[in-house]
Amino acid sequence: MQEFKNITHTFEPVFDENSKILILGTFPSVKSRENHFYYGHPQTIEEKKNFLLENHIAVWDVIHSCSIEGSSDSSITDVVPNDFTELFARTHLLAVAANGTKAYELYQK
Repeated sequence: MQEFKNITHTFEPVFDENSKILILGTFPSVKSRENHFYYGHPQTIEEKKNFLLENHIAVWDVIHSCSIEGSSDSSITDVVPNDFTELFARTHLLAVAANGTKAYELYQK
């Protein structure tokens, strides 16, 4: 059994001024935290960033810091949200999507 840890998000969102769609997760998984990138194997980070930006997709997480057990969204407590002010100011988003129920619920707050 893993223990709860209070963790702060350590990597930046992927976006640029051409981003039209924002996909939100809750908080990086253990593997993503190890690799310092979303959903990823470290050897494909630049390739994934390029793909996202070429397709006008931004990616970030709703949570800046939280207490979490491993990668379990259902264990998340003590949530401090990310500040979306700069991202919204620097883009012209047409849609915001969540990659799961927890991300959607937290974004709605």
